[in-house]
Amino acid sequence: MKLNILRSRTAAIVLLACGAIGAQAQVPSTAGPTTPQAPYTRILPDSIAREATVTKALAFAVAKKAVPPGNVASIELEREGGKPNYPTDVKTRGKAGIDEVTVDAKTGQMVAGVHHGGKATEAADANWLSSG
Repeated sequence: MKLNILRSRTAAIVLLACGAIGAQAQVPSTAGPTTPQAPYTRILPDSIAREATVTKALAFAVAKKAVPPGNVASIELEREGGKPNYPTDVKTRGKAGIDEVTVDAKTGQMVAGVHHGGKATEAADANWLSSG
């Protein structure tokens, strides 16, 4: 009987400790209340990842800061102009199109930001691609 009580208390202490550790690992947000981030696509090739000194998480944060109301739709790691970069697509509810934020994978600085238009632009691009 005493052994069962001891086991129950030990299990409860371990669960509480794990919860406390998990809570400490969370980074507090400085941007105020936000909506939960939806799942997103990740493409991070190992061959380029070895060159990156900036993590995907930091690039994600830079993109979110550049387009605060948006949610990251995809993040990739690719070589552009010989340098590793994180092109990140950010979608904002109620806004047509996608904002693409490019973060330098060595410095963590935003190096480009461009808005790709809505459905009309996407349809024109698809039409142009299929005609050529």
